[in-house]
Amino acid sequence: MHVLGMVLAAGEGGKGGLLPEAFKDWLNSIFNPIVYTCLSIGLFLVMMFAYRVWTRPRVALSILTITVFFFILASPDMNFRKIVTKPDNVPIVGLIFVLGFFSWWALRQAAVNDERIEKGQPPLEALEANDRVLSWPDLVYSEFICSILFTVLLTVWGVFLDAPLEEPASPGKTPNPSKAPWYFLGLQEMLVYFDPWIAGVVLPSMIISGLMLVPFCDKNPKGVGYYTLKERPFAVGTFMFGFLILWISLIVMGTFLRGPNWNFFGPFENWDVHKLEPLSNINLSEYFWVRWCGVALPQNLLVRESPGILLTMGYLMVLPPILAFTFAKKLYKQIGFIRYNLVMSHLLIMIGMVIKMGLRWTINLKYLVFIPEWFFNI
Repeated sequence: MHVLGMVLAAGEGGKGGLLPEAFKDWLNSIFNPIVYTCLSIGLFLVMMFAYRVWTRPRVALSILTITVFFFILASPDMNFRKIVTKPDNVPIVGLIFVLGFFSWWALRQAAVNDERIEKGQPPLEALEANDRVLSWPDLVYSEFICSILFTVLLTVWGVFLDAPLEEPASPGKTPNPSKAPWYFLGLQEMLVYFDPWIAGVVLPSMIISGLMLVPFCDKNPKGVGYYTLKERPFAVGTFMFGFLILWISLIVMGTFLRGPNWNFFGPFENWDVHKLEPLSNINLSEYFWVRWCGVALPQNLLVRESPGILLTMGYLMVLPPILAFTFAKKLYKQIGFIRYNLVMSHLLIMIGMVIKMGLRWTINLKYLVFIPEWFFNI
C-alpha cells in the first residue's frame, strides 16, 4: 500500500506517472479502432492456438503480473486514472480480470484434458465422477456462503464507491458522451455501423437463435461433460470469438476508448469535448457509379444499389456452397445440408460484422445497400 501511495502521489497535479510520455503517446496512437480490433483478433488467435503454452501456471502468472504492473505504473496518469476509476467503469476493469481468469481456467482444463486424452487417459472430470455430492446440503451450503461473501463485498463497494448517479434528465443538457449501460455498449457500438433495425433487432435475434441452434447443429458427441478444445475446435472457437471479440471487446471499446462526440481516444489522452474528426462516409453505390465508373447515380433505385445487392447476395448465398465443396467440405458432410446452411448463415454474419466495421474505419464505407425509400440500409 505504501508503494501504491507513492506511485499515485507521483502523478498528482498533472499528467505525471512513471511511464515515459513517449511510450504513452505511442499507446494513444496505436489505440485506434483498426489497431485495437486487429490486436484483439490477434490475441484471440494466439490464445486459441497456443492455449497449451500460455495457460501454464507460470506463464499465466507472468502475464497477470505484467498486467497488474502496467496498471500500477499507469495509474498516476491523470487521464488514465480518471477513466479507469470512474464509478461506471470500475466494474468493467473488474470484468477484464474476471473474464481473463475464467478464460484461463477453462482453457487450462482443456489443455490438461487434451494431453491426457492423447496419452490414452480419461479426462479429469471422469476421475471426479465418484466424488460428486448431493445438491442438498452441499451445493446449497456453498451457494449460501458465497451469497454472504458477495453481500459483504457489495456493501463495502457501495460505501467506498459513489453510485454513478447524475442529475435528472433534461432535454436542454445531454451528457457527452451519452453512453448506454455497460451491458448495452456492444449494441451501441454496432449502431455506429448498422441501421437500428439491424443492430437493435436482427443481430441480437441472431445471437439468440444461434445459441438455440447449438444443440441442433452440433452433432459432435465428444466433449460432453468435460473441458476440451482439440476435440471441438470449431464449436469452442466460434463461441469464444462471438463472445470475446464481438461482445466483450466492443464493451471495452465503448467504455474506455469512446469519449465525447463518440470519438476515439487513447488510454492516456484527455477527453477533449472540442475534438472533431470529420468523416465523409460514402455508400458503395457512390463508390461504384461516381468514383469508379465516372457517371451519375442511376435514377432507378434497384439499378443504383445493384452493386451492393449483388455483393451481399453473393456473400450470403453464393459463398456457402463454394465453401461446402472446398474449405468446409468436412463440416458439410458431418452435419448435412440444413444444419450446414444454418451454421454458415450465422457464421458469415458474424464475420460480416467485422468486415463492415473495418470498411467504415478504412475507406469510410457507410452502407453496402442504401435504399432510404424502403427504409432498407445494409
